[in-house]
Amino acid sequence: MAVTSPEPEGLPASVTIWEVGPRDGLQNESGVVPAEVKIEFLHRLADAGLPVVETTSFVRPEWVPQLADAGVVLDGLRRRDGVRYPVLVPNARGLDRALDAGVSDIAVFASATETFTRRNLNRGLDEQFAMFDPVVRRAGGEGLRVRGYISMAFGDPWEGPVDVDQVVSVGKRLLDMGCDQLSIGDTIGVATPGHVETLLRTFTGAGVGVERLAVHFHDTYGQALANTYAALRVGVSTVDASAGGLGGCPYAKSATGNLATEDLVWMLEGLGIEHGVDLEALVETSVWMAGHLGRPSPSRVVKALAGQ
Repeated sequence: MAVTSPEPEGLPASVTIWEVGPRDGLQNESGVVPAEVKIEFLHRLADAGLPVVETTSFVRPEWVPQLADAGVVLDGLRRRDGVRYPVLVPNARGLDRALDAGVSDIAVFASATETFTRRNLNRGLDEQFAMFDPVVRRAGGEGLRVRGYISMAFGDPWEGPVDVDQVVSVGKRLLDMGCDQLSIGDTIGVATPGHVETLLRTFTGAGVGVERLAVHFHDTYGQALANTYAALRVGVSTVDASAGGLGGCPYAKSATGNLATEDLVWMLEGLGIEHGVDLEALVETSVWMAGHLGRPSPSRVVKALAGQ
């Protein structure tokens, strides 16, 4: 196991891992994973101690066919006490379906750039808020917790580097309409630690409490763990990760896999930060899923511990 360092200064005592593999991971697969495999994947992740397991998305099937079975998956899910199972909700119709399925957590997926908003939502940067506002407000009125994703927060494949103040403006608008938390996404994996710290400190300088911020890194340039450490140093205590490093973004072809949950857990253990995850069970789960996908996990920790 990882050697634990002395108690580091300036880091959170515990971190909530927001597992995105079943949604963000599987949505980028070329084939469709059977619903029964997804359901077992969800059960295994919860059994491994993950406190939040993002389950699926109520997007239109023609947009993300890999998640067209969202209703079937939720019907077959055996919810574990103490575990949250958020779903991504793109619009009012998606919220109707989420409420019918009895979910308690939803997320909306906004963008920090005009071009990606057009490509992903067929709306302009400002127009996206008109779509999200009634969804977020109604969800809050129904007692649901709402997360706001901010994609392209560091760089955009069409527009290049993204202005920090623009990202903060998008985030504050999401919070003002009722989002409980922001997940700041490096969708194409171009962020570096200094950029991460600058953006997060700009958020806190604008009056956004660090407890309302989460980070979501992709490992395109091998910076996901370094960026996560930079976020921890600022005080962020919720980190998105994907079991086995699954995932990317179907609308941004340069986006490679998410930060692997196993790699994150290994680092947290070395830092002496509590996380509540059984690493051995998680590795077994990722090896099992890799078998269903027909390829080995890209996670360095999975490869090391499973001998892949």
